[in-house]
Amino acid sequence: MPTLVTNCSNNYGPRQFPEKLIPLMVLNALEGKPLPVYGDGLNVRDWLYVDDHCAALALVAERGTPGETYVVGGRNEWTNIEIVRHVCKVLDELRPDPAGPRERLITYVKDRPGHDRRYAIDPSKIAAELGFSPAVDFATGIRRTVEWYLAHRRWCERIATGGYRRERLGLEVQP
Repeated sequence: MPTLVTNCSNNYGPRQFPEKLIPLMVLNALEGKPLPVYGDGLNVRDWLYVDDHCAALALVAERGTPGETYVVGGRNEWTNIEIVRHVCKVLDELRPDPAGPRERLITYVKDRPGHDRRYAIDPSKIAAELGFSPAVDFATGIRRTVEWYLAHRRWCERIATGGYRRERLGLEVQP
């Protein structure tokens, strides 16, 4: 059976469940809650906008060589504290808080046991063999992500309050 394998870096974008770093920071910041950052915040991750990941998967399915593995990355390495500060900056621009800049909410918390200092991948094979490179730069992707969470607070609230009942997500429910 012909198979193709992909591995990717951290995805971000619309509809990511709120327990993940970026949506958690957006939602906590909007509510004036602490923005918990593990350890010193210098853990590094590569970030890939979800639409770019989908495009890479389609490209691998259409043009990849059976039996090969393709690593998909955004070539966007950022520390966790840089991510949190960037989210704060975008939120402060789009929805200023009368109490002041949201960076004031950053709270360093005890690091998780075994928390990897860096996740690194090399996406050069998919670039060389299939011509893939991300179309969405990080600043644009983060802005789109924050804008989506601002426009879909009800979706987030349903998950946070337990209103989500395993129905299909991604379609806005009409009131």
